[in-house]
Amino acid sequence: MIDKYADLPIEHKTEHLQMVKDYVDGLYQKPSLDSLFIEMTLNCNEHCRHCGSKCGDVAMKNTLTDREILDFLTDLKDKAEKKPFLNITGGEPLLRPGFTELMHEISELGYHWGMTTNGTLIDEQMVERLKYAGMKTVSVSIDGLEETHNWFRQTPDGYEKSMRAVELLVRESFHNVMITTVVHKRNIQQLQEMYEVMKCTGINTWRLINVEPIGRAKSNDEILLEKEDYVKLLDFIKENRVKEQNFEICYGCNHWLGVENEHRFRNWYYKCAAGIKTGGIFYNGDIGACLDIDRKPQTIQGNIRTDDFWDVWNHKFEAFRQNRALESEYCKNCSEKDYCRGDGFHTWNLDEKRPELCMFQIYCREK
Repeated sequence: MIDKYADLPIEHKTEHLQMVKDYVDGLYQKPSLDSLFIEMTLNCNEHCRHCGSKCGDVAMKNTLTDREILDFLTDLKDKAEKKPFLNITGGEPLLRPGFTELMHEISELGYHWGMTTNGTLIDEQMVERLKYAGMKTVSVSIDGLEETHNWFRQTPDGYEKSMRAVELLVRESFHNVMITTVVHKRNIQQLQEMYEVMKCTGINTWRLINVEPIGRAKSNDEILLEKEDYVKLLDFIKENRVKEQNFEICYGCNHWLGVENEHRFRNWYYKCAAGIKTGGIFYNGDIGACLDIDRKPQTIQGNIRTDDFWDVWNHKFEAFRQNRALESEYCKNCSEKDYCRGDGFHTWNLDEKRPELCMFQIYCREK
């Protein structure tokens, strides 16, 4: 249906727009916990220049124990209508002691899970441990060609180790092996060369996301993109998205691109799922949504040590379940406000009530 939008006769477009609005309204009116992020650790063996969580710079206190995580997930599966898919992240999740044993126990509870990793700790033995632990999907971060990737992640041999991890994971035929690339100032000119590399790896998906003005990247002009860079990135995705069979290029869950453009970049309408379809548990038990969102009183909804998560999910998350665009001087007159609703929460400025980055403004309105 989305892919046919561009061919709709003009008389049907009003009906189509109403369908999109109804779809977005439905998400807000009936939140559904489809996925749950679990931050296993803030420890990391890399020091990425863009890290939204500033991993490695934050002193961890009161980290959840294995028993606390297992008790929480046991309680959740007994209360939720369905078990959410677990997105395991960090830091680097593999740095958590006893990680694969814990994930095996979680799999035994009936949860399916996938992991985001830098890949540098994955060898043949670790692949076997991940199979034992029941991992279904995995995303490995590759942020440029070798020299650029290693500079960006401040890891001298990171590219070689991460690409080796991809090779091993593909060989073992996990359900979905993805490479995620953060597009930044130093790799924006390497996209075509990277494409030639990526399509030969055997991965299912190459997911491209633009570096965001958050975390360590917020004031780093060495990596932040300019308007022409954003346009270059999106044009590249549009031109290459469906060229190769069994190899998909997609724009990640960053930003709304406009009703008439979404089908050119994704197979679905983007909607920030934070607090609507996605929840998150931080390393210390705090309850939130997307782990890239600023950890402020408005975004932390409780803690699993003291609060019932399922009750919190059903009766809190107010900040996430409203049309932020209506209270924003920047957004309130925008034609897309009923669909976008303030765009990604991770780049929403809570104090100034505006998006830090609007891709619709950059790419669609002014292009």
